[in-house]
Amino acid sequence: MLVKITLASSWSRRHVLSMIVLSIALSVALLLAVEQVRSEVRNSFNRSVAGTDLIVGARGGELQLMLYSIFHIGQASNTISWKSFELIRDNPNVEWALPISLGDSHKGFRVVGTDAKLFDYFKVGRDEALVFKEGKRFSDLFDTVIGADVAKKLNYRIGQSITLSHGMGATSFSEHDDRPFTIVGILESTGTPVDQSVYVSSEAIEAIHVGWQSGTRIRGQTVSESDIRDMSLTPKLITAVLVGVKSKLSTFTLQRLINDYKGEPLQAVLPGVALQQLWQLIRIAENALFVVSICVVISGFVGMLSVLLTSLSSRRKEMAILRAVGAKPRHLVGLLMMESAMVTLLGTVLGTVMAAIGLLVSAPWLESQFGFHLGGVSSIISTLPMLALVLALGALIGIWPGYRAYRQTAHDGLTER
Repeated sequence: MLVKITLASSWSRRHVLSMIVLSIALSVALLLAVEQVRSEVRNSFNRSVAGTDLIVGARGGELQLMLYSIFHIGQASNTISWKSFELIRDNPNVEWALPISLGDSHKGFRVVGTDAKLFDYFKVGRDEALVFKEGKRFSDLFDTVIGADVAKKLNYRIGQSITLSHGMGATSFSEHDDRPFTIVGILESTGTPVDQSVYVSSEAIEAIHVGWQSGTRIRGQTVSESDIRDMSLTPKLITAVLVGVKSKLSTFTLQRLINDYKGEPLQAVLPGVALQQLWQLIRIAENALFVVSICVVISGFVGMLSVLLTSLSSRRKEMAILRAVGAKPRHLVGLLMMESAMVTLLGTVLGTVMAAIGLLVSAPWLESQFGFHLGGVSSIISTLPMLALVLALGALIGIWPGYRAYRQTAHDGLTER
């Protein structure tokens, strides 16, 4: 009976309540979107460093080293010698060591010079190996493997030729167009910076810079491809080294050994520790966004409370009649609580749908621009406790208007004043 009365009463004021439903829906959608993006950013970063035990580079900031070597954000402060790489690689505690050479690009995507063993040892997600969607790893000097986003955005296929650019940027005036590369492999999407990378061998990075000096081609000097292939193309300098150890117990021993190396200033970074520094750095921004979202939700509830309190003046006769036919105080309070709960439920459902659609629509753009995937509708399930709290608060808001309605009807009788 109380449900029928609530529905009938709410329907008579449907235009006003629909605005409250929309307000709550927008606030809930914002809350869910902020929470999902925040969660996915963390997951994306965590997925990117899954199988790497140590990151080695020139001495400087730990966070900076992780950002440019794994996430390809920013530039290296310095380089390290190939001799140091060989010493790290040959250490008895090291299972694998991968050289990383950065500095070139292809239409805005980072070019990563490394070893073909990367596709055996580098892990993403939950220790998942890189998988080829098409083709195979590079084997020839001028072979290249590209990430899923590179292939999708530039519409590349196996067998196509591409040229690399010196430096970063979507537009470059220093093209290595005399030494094109052939795409031999396209990787499956991983939701990590791997998707936005172009992989070549470390030797290929040296090869394309033969005849170059200080970032520009030396005029009048041409070197044929056959002559380049006959050269020793072992790099002299690289940007960083990714290391996997044989035993986790030896990680700290190896880290201390590298940090104390006298040959050149090196540092070895634990990816997990560097990530914690990153979370501490962005925690203020995360908390600020979350507080803003909570404030928006609260403002929606305040609006609903204002409408319910304001409407009591025009509903005095309705409440008095209910009291006259035997409605008890708890019935009036229950009526207003049920009404606020119903409005909150509709707003929450609508807001959840809006958030799911918004995430679904924005997912391709976020993936192409920032390189991380959104979980979509399935990931919103993790926010159910938060939504339950919103519904509970919405229902509790009806207590105060219900109490006011009871106090008014105790004096009004059947005639509205």
